[in-house]
Amino acid sequence: MIGPFTIFLFFIFFFGLIFLFAFVQVGMITLAFEKIGLTPNQVFTFLMLSLLGSYINIPIKRIRNRELPYYPERITFFGVTYRIPQSTSSQTIVAINVGGAIIPIFLSIYLMLKWHLLFEPLAATLLVAAISYFLARPVPGLGIAMPIFIPPLMAALVALALSKSGHAPPVAYIAGTIGTLLGADIFHLKEVHKLKSPVVSIGGAGTFDGIFLAGVIAVLLA
Repeated sequence: MIGPFTIFLFFIFFFGLIFLFAFVQVGMITLAFEKIGLTPNQVFTFLMLSLLGSYINIPIKRIRNRELPYYPERITFFGVTYRIPQSTSSQTIVAINVGGAIIPIFLSIYLMLKWHLLFEPLAATLLVAAISYFLARPVPGLGIAMPIFIPPLMAALVALALSKSGHAPPVAYIAGTIGTLLGADIFHLKEVHKLKSPVVSIGGAGTFDGIFLAGVIAVLLA
């Protein structure tokens, strides 16, 4: 028989693991943004804005579907299983996520101005956008899906190859975020009608996935 003290120790251990995991994640994210030249205060502000902005989707377009959406409750894509919410809506709302799209765009512009970068991030972004475009697939009910680790890996490699000024981390961040945003989301907007999803969010609907993680991983690898 399991006593209450054992259960108490289990919960302490469980929440300790969660805290350790969160601490490591935040530490890695902080390290990544310090590599691109942000101060600790700027990192904190960016993370808070990204966190709050991840809950804000600004509708920019509505697309009416000719028939009601029908798709399975679960879809497996690149080995990851997603739960698909069912809907009876006959239209798709295209929105842009503040934390996953708008804020990374402004940060990328800030980094280009701060480090006086133009050709390197532009070339790297176009290459990552092309790779992301060919890897991304419209998945009915889910959205535009793609393997999350390939774009940041390519962004880091391209940044290291192109950056002659020693600014590989900011170039990798710009290419990893804007390149993925363009290739996976923007360039595939013409296929939104195939998704039959109630909402399609440019930049994703979560802070620590999609575009956000692409930028962080790219900087850590560069």
